[in-house]
Amino acid sequence: MKFIPFTEEEKERANSVDLPEFLQMRGETIRSAGREYVLIYTDETGTHDSITMHGSMWFDHKHQVGGGAIQFMQYHYGMNFPDAVEALLGNAVHHAQRKSPYSGLKQKKAFRLPEASPNMHRVYAYLLKQRCIAKEIVDHFARQKTLYEDAEYHNAVFVGVDENGVPRQAHKRSTITFGKSFRMTCEGSDTRYSFAHFGNSGRLFVFEAPIDLLSFLTLYPENWQAHSYLALNGVYENALVQALKTHGSLQEIVLCTDNDEGGIEAAYRLRDILNELGYAHIKRFSPSLKDWNEMLKAQHGIPAQPAVPHRRREAYLTCADDLEPCSFQAQDAGCIMQKLFWDGQYQKLAAYALSGAAYYLNRTGCANAFSALHRKLKQEYCPYKDHASRQAERQRCTEAVRRSSEAISKPIQTKERAIAAAILLYETADCALHLHAEEQLVQEETPNESPAFAYG
Repeated sequence: MKFIPFTEEEKERANSVDLPEFLQMRGETIRSAGREYVLIYTDETGTHDSITMHGSMWFDHKHQVGGGAIQFMQYHYGMNFPDAVEALLGNAVHHAQRKSPYSGLKQKKAFRLPEASPNMHRVYAYLLKQRCIAKEIVDHFARQKTLYEDAEYHNAVFVGVDENGVPRQAHKRSTITFGKSFRMTCEGSDTRYSFAHFGNSGRLFVFEAPIDLLSFLTLYPENWQAHSYLALNGVYENALVQALKTHGSLQEIVLCTDNDEGGIEAAYRLRDILNELGYAHIKRFSPSLKDWNEMLKAQHGIPAQPAVPHRRREAYLTCADDLEPCSFQAQDAGCIMQKLFWDGQYQKLAAYALSGAAYYLNRTGCANAFSALHRKLKQEYCPYKDHASRQAERQRCTEAVRRSSEAISKPIQTKERAIAAAILLYETADCALHLHAEEQLVQEETPNESPAFAYG
């Protein structure tokens, strides 16, 4: 690997590049998804949309990995560190050519359902005995021909059909009871269609996987066929968006993703996408254990996995709960905030900045501004966007303190300038809270269990 002595400023500049803009210039396909962007790319298994981006940060929901711009170039393009930095800085055009490592691979095959076995003995044994799913639930989907057993390996095959009942996607899951389980979406599948049931009630329950869907129906069987259910085969939204387009009567969406870090982040991300599409009736219904099948197993006396708390989310919301208003003096505020920052008193900085934001909003006639801003901080927290490193958070907070200090150093005599100052101080409070939460995580030895949450 060649050695290039990059300065710290160059590395920070490269790592803060706006990825959606950079990748569009590079010739990649980028799609807007709420307040984020999605990278559409193709490899030998098909077309994917699992990578979301916001500014310089990215996250691959399929493999549960993310980071900054430099790490993206290493992860997605296989670049080494010097090449990644040079490409992001625009110093090496040949490294930024409009060609993905996924291009030029063999052409995607046409979709074809795996050959069916003459019976479903292994699938029934697996789903009923190992997964505790009710036989009548399995019977229903078997009769619909959206669940069957393949002939070659005896996998369970979950089929997604289009609005005309034509199979468009198939997801295979092994029925073995030992070793590592096998899951795969069949080549050529159209991921806009997934394993589902559509009723007439206008309510749609959304799950990560078919097993979760079947487990939920077993747990809550009463009048289940009146409602609609969809398995995403992960946490990608394309099947959900297509289902809502095809079934216009669906207006109430219940997000039933897993009670772990990935499922919690998926619920927030899907909520934001649905809000962007104009859907207002969105709820979260989470299992008290890790997922719905673990709930079902526990009901049958089988050892089950507990919920996995989202530690960053818990830490941020706990720190936000502890904020109290304090006296804010505009003439000294810039110096006070900078001192609190450099002393590492991030929670005090958050409380002071939020009090400052309330101070300026109160001058515009807003009543109880601190309480309103306090609620806003908690409501706007998005765990799927909270993947920045401590160094990146510190840099963001440094910039926020600088900008808000500059804004309030001049006389603020108009309503517009007061609102602008309040916005900058609110952003400073948010940055300080992220830093304080990070400090708390480092100090914690045992995380607490994350409760289920609801919004709508």
